[in-house]
Amino acid sequence: MTTRSRSLVARLAVALLTAPISLSPMITTSAHAFIVFDPTNYGQNVLQAARALEQITNQVTSLQNEAQMLINQARNLASLPYSSLQQLQQSVQKTQQLLSEAQNIAFDVQQIDQAFQTTYGNASLSASDQQLIAGARERWQNTAGGLQDAMRVQAGVVGNIDTNRTQMSALIGQSQGATGALQAAQAGNQLLGLQAQQLADLTAVVAANGRAQALESAEQAAAAEQGREQRRRFLTPGAGYQPGNARMFQNGN
Repeated sequence: MTTRSRSLVARLAVALLTAPISLSPMITTSAHAFIVFDPTNYGQNVLQAARALEQITNQVTSLQNEAQMLINQARNLASLPYSSLQQLQQSVQKTQQLLSEAQNIAFDVQQIDQAFQTTYGNASLSASDQQLIAGARERWQNTAGGLQDAMRVQAGVVGNIDTNRTQMSALIGQSQGATGALQAAQAGNQLLGLQAQQLADLTAVVAANGRAQALESAEQAAAAEQGREQRRRFLTPGAGYQPGNARMFQNGN
């Protein structure tokens, strides 16, 4: 390579090395014309975005709380899917049926008053012995019927015990598994209904036993009154012997 060529290459290299320095102001100016970075504005935008995200988060949380509140309200308003009313009514009707089948003197105020004016009243002075015996037998039949009725009611109430046990277990299970206030309250009300049915059975037993005891006591009182009347009749002196004319033979004339 000649000296002249070498000098030309050197000048070209120097020109290439110095070109970026001379072009850099123009490039920098052109870049600033398209991309502008403002840290203050960027920070404000980030802060606004964070605040908007926080508001959205709060709104989502509020909606979730409202949805949960509606779910809880629905649970509290949900009705208990179990009812023991039919079984309890059947038990009560069974006991009522036994009471309505009371023999002779039923649980009726007018019928009781009438019986105590006739069958259990004072012994009639004009009644015959056969009538007195018939009255005593009727009173005994009433007493025996009352004792039988009391035992039938007792047997019916004992028969309800197994039904009551089943219903009590079911209702307690429903109460423990209640999902809301309404279901718990309804289970509690049905337990109170079961208790009322048991009290009704107890009342029926007490009434039937009391009726049987009253009939027995009334029979004893009437028997004592009839005994006094029969003793009076036995001790009352009769007309005695009255003399009169008697003819042993009749004349053929």
